[in-house]
Amino acid sequence: MKSSNIIMALVLPFVLISCVSSKKYKSLESQYAGSEAKNRTLESSLSTCNTDKATLQSENGLLKKQITDLESQNAFLKENSTQALSQLESMSVISAQQAESIKRSMENIGAKDAYIQTLQQQMAYKDSLNMALVMNLKGAIGNMDDEDINIKVDKGVVYIDISDKLLFKSGSYTVTDKAKEVLGKVALVLKNQPEIEFMVEGHTDNVPFKRDVLLDNWDLSVKRATSVVRILQKDYGLSPQKISAAGRSEYYPVASNDTKENRALNRRTRIIILPQLDQFFKLLEPGKH
Repeated sequence: MKSSNIIMALVLPFVLISCVSSKKYKSLESQYAGSEAKNRTLESSLSTCNTDKATLQSENGLLKKQITDLESQNAFLKENSTQALSQLESMSVISAQQAESIKRSMENIGAKDAYIQTLQQQMAYKDSLNMALVMNLKGAIGNMDDEDINIKVDKGVVYIDISDKLLFKSGSYTVTDKAKEVLGKVALVLKNQPEIEFMVEGHTDNVPFKRDVLLDNWDLSVKRATSVVRILQKDYGLSPQKISAAGRSEYYPVASNDTKENRALNRRTRIIILPQLDQFFKLLEPGKH
């Protein structure tokens, strides 16, 4: 029994030493494997860095070359500019008087630009007033037949065309009662715009006409225009200083005179709302712009 215990006492330390060494070995082996993995990762990162470094070096070389080229171009331009200035000075291309003249011209161009802008503003203002006037006229006239009354704006001028079928009997220059009603509505709008000037034009077709004191279409067109003007002045109180009367005879048709319908279109009285040109004339005066 004693010999058995002695043997166990001798063997046990070797067994324990063997177990401890095996655990340490496995632990070291695991650490080694981890180190190997980290090493491979670092080597991969190093390879990538080396590639990026090579790329950056290549790009850096290209940029340096571009900088060198630009510096060379800049030096060339400076040299040429200096030579050009030197040549201008030596040749006296621009005298002081010429330079002052150029300066005045540039100032005049600026003044003209401002003047043109002012004109455009005035035209836009006038156009807006004319459009408001058209809307007021259409509202005042109401549901009158479009075939007998036409209101339009063309190149900044307002036109009111009234057919002779509505205004006069055939071959007459006496205004009908129905036409007086229409003229009264038009006069009401015009009277609310006292600064407006307008012209009344008479138009005929090309059929020859002669009756009593009327020798031809010229006479008929003028008499019809003055008949309308008198009603606007005497019946509705429009200022005669703002009114003009004119006859255009057959020479300003809106359609060919080849059909009965077209001749009816040409027989008309036109009221023209004249643009306020005094505003533009004032701008043309010295010191007005």
